[in-house]
Amino acid sequence: MKIKIRKFFASFNSKGRMGLDLVEPGEGIEQQQVNKELPPEVDSGLLYRDVVRIAWPSLVELTLTQLASMVDLMMVGSLGPWAITAVGLTMQPKFLMMTMFLAMNVGATALVARYKGQDSPRKANIVLNQAMLLTFILSVIASFIGFIFAESMISFMGAADAETLAGGTIYLKIQMVGLVILALTSTITATLRGIGNSRTAMRYNLIGNGVNVVFNYLLIYGHFGFPEMGVAGASLATVIGQGVAFILGLMVILRGDQYLHLRFREGFKPQWNYLKSIFNIGVPAMIEQLVMRTGIIIYSKTVASLGTLAFATHQICMNIQALSFMNGQAFAVSATSLMGQSLGKKRLDMAQAYSSRTRRIGMMVSIILGLIFFFLGTPIMNLYTDDPEIIAQGIRILKLVALIQPFQSSQFILAGALRGAGDTRATAVITFMTVLLLRPGLAKLSINVLGWGLIGAWIALVADQLVRSLLVVLRYKSEKWKNIKI
Repeated sequence: MKIKIRKFFASFNSKGRMGLDLVEPGEGIEQQQVNKELPPEVDSGLLYRDVVRIAWPSLVELTLTQLASMVDLMMVGSLGPWAITAVGLTMQPKFLMMTMFLAMNVGATALVARYKGQDSPRKANIVLNQAMLLTFILSVIASFIGFIFAESMISFMGAADAETLAGGTIYLKIQMVGLVILALTSTITATLRGIGNSRTAMRYNLIGNGVNVVFNYLLIYGHFGFPEMGVAGASLATVIGQGVAFILGLMVILRGDQYLHLRFREGFKPQWNYLKSIFNIGVPAMIEQLVMRTGIIIYSKTVASLGTLAFATHQICMNIQALSFMNGQAFAVSATSLMGQSLGKKRLDMAQAYSSRTRRIGMMVSIILGLIFFFLGTPIMNLYTDDPEIIAQGIRILKLVALIQPFQSSQFILAGALRGAGDTRATAVITFMTVLLLRPGLAKLSINVLGWGLIGAWIALVADQLVRSLLVVLRYKSEKWKNIKI
């Protein structure tokens, strides 16, 4: 049995030499110019394979994770529009509570990738140790705050009736109980992605998602002798799935033969020089996330003012759009890891080569997604509800979602490359301008002044995505990221 378990986790390792392994370390990044010509040691096909090797496990993991979330909402949807709205109102408060540790994970990913490029596993493992310590402290604080103020946050988000408020409150409280294990799992995932080992995270997260779906069936409806818990059952099922993923992820990094491994006997004493490096990248990322969550909360409250039916439609469409994020986010994992490793090796030419090829592949996938959303809106909406008004309005919104796919993909990928370089301040400023100012401002104008209703809110979202994409591209092309020190 022990041999089988060992083989199971050994299969998680990414194998094979990368293009970056074939080039010699460079010197003096600050004096280098971005060279669009490939080094003679590598060819374009090898670089594309490197991008895909890191991205495809993340794409599978993120897509199936989002599909599990969609199944959650579909199962909850059978309880009525109030249940969809109740779960939808918990999303932004939950993400707000996750902001601190997710932002620090950005710093951990960038540092681990940089040390991997420098071939310094000792430093990479110290970052893992310190990131786990930091995540534990931050997530415990966030968990207590989220649990205590759950009802107030759901009420603030715009719960229109007592049933929605009660359902959203119990859902969020259960999520807060499980926040620490979710947080620690996210840090394991972030550091593994930093070294390019996205396959490991894919496997343990997929197992966790499978457990989540099974317990959804058991706990929402009360099958096979389990209690019928409704909305609370959906939340508990999510926490159980996250717990399984955490146990499997922890087993991986506790193995001593991995590039990244956690050693409890070394303790978790703070090492302030490494924590400072994590903070230098993570704090701007945290500000970006706080700004983003604040902007989205304002935006969501504006949409919630349209009523339960409109917000249920909005939540379904946001849930579907989130599936399209998985393309950009998966290839952003490649961009972050390969950018960080290239800069760690002081190869600016490889950083440029990897980023451009990552963007091209992501663009092709985004066009396919756009066609699916544009032409298959009706069957997609039918999966969630049989309400004809929700379906009709959702179809119109999905056409807007289709149109922004190529721009959205470039935005995610190039922002990922900037984060891999440690350039998180620029992305924070861009987020402030678009998500906090542009999107909610246009939404309020279109709903409260122009009377465009839910479509007006989505026009505001499209404008946000287009402007943000333009600003991220301009920042990347400025080449200021090459001078960032971490």
